[in-house]
Amino acid sequence: MHITQHRLACATQVPSPNFDDRTDAEDITLVVIHCISLPPAEFGNDYIDQLFCNQLDAAAHPYFEGIQHLTVSAHVLIKRDGSLIQYVPFNKRAWHAGVSCYQGREKCNDFSIGIELEGIETIPYTDVQYTQLAQVIQTLLQHYPTLSKPAITGHSDIAPGRKTDPGALFIWDKLYALL
Repeated sequence: MHITQHRLACATQVPSPNFDDRTDAEDITLVVIHCISLPPAEFGNDYIDQLFCNQLDAAAHPYFEGIQHLTVSAHVLIKRDGSLIQYVPFNKRAWHAGVSCYQGREKCNDFSIGIELEGIETIPYTDVQYTQLAQVIQTLLQHYPTLSKPAITGHSDIAPGRKTDPGALFIWDKLYALL
C-alpha cells in the first residue's frame, strides 16, 4: 500500500463533501477506529457511501429517517470483504469523531484520521478487515511520522458515554499483533 496526494492508491475514491481544512495541517497524531453499518447489522450495500456523501434517501429504510440529515464522514471505510473506500484525503479534517477528547485534547477531528470498519459492535469483525486495518495503519505510520502505534484508539475511548464503537468484540490484541 502507498499514499499519493494524501490518498490510499489502492482504495476506491468516493469523495465526501463533509470535511474541511485541519487547524494545523501537520498535526496528524491520532488514529480513531469506528464501526458503521446501515441499516444496523446489514452489510454489503452502498448506504454508508450515501450517508457520507449526503445522498441517503430517508424513504429507503425507517432507520434512515433519523440520520439522513447528518453531515458526517470518515477518511476510510474497510468493508467486510476487505475492500477499501476513501472519502476524505488524510491531510483534511473528516467529520468522524464529534464531541471528543483524547489525553486532554478536545476536538479530535482536528488531529486524527478516522477509519470505519463495516460492522456493528455485536458481530465479530472479519479476519480480512483486521489485515487491511493493520496494513492501512502501517502505511499511515510510514507516511505521517507524527503518528505512532500508542496513538491508536477507539471511538468509545474519545467519546465515552456517547459512543461504543468499535465495541467489545473488536480484538485489539489481534490488531497489535498484525502491526
